Amino acid sequence: MVVVDGSDQVRVADVERERVAAALAQAHGEGRLTLAEYDERVRAAHGAVVRADLAPLTADLPPAPAAEQAPRRRPRVSPLRAALAVWAAVSVLNLVIWVAVSVGTGAPVAPWWIWVAGPWGVVLVLQALAARAGFTPPGPFGCAVRTPR
Repeated sequence: MVVVDGSDQVRVADVERERVAAALAQAHGEGRLTLAEYDERVRAAHGAVVRADLAPLTADLPPAPAAEQAPRRRPRVSPLRAALAVWAAVSVLNLVIWVAVSVGTGAPVAPWWIWVAGPWGVVLVLQALAARAGFTPPGPFGCAVRTPR
């Protein structure tokens, strides 16, 4: 931690204490700290009042890489993939119900589930082909929907 012009006497917030505790937990997980050292340092981190109290707790540990310090973002799922997942789940559920009814009645029942899965699946295929061709379908109220890349 870098100290600039007396900022070591500034009171710390819970966020700073948690950041140091997370760094200590990572160091313990990597085997850099024993359980006793980790416990002692985490207690000190949670009891810290000013920044000067936090600095020595991580001074002998290597700095965390910049990628790990930034919050991790979950990858975005495209709307088309989400729609495909819902279609697949509903289609499988309808197929299972159809099989159960066919087995329960002892005779094959007309495959009605095709009328649920078929048209919906065709629409999804057409949307996928349009998206691949670069066509952006209109969103609600006629506005173009932009998909993140």
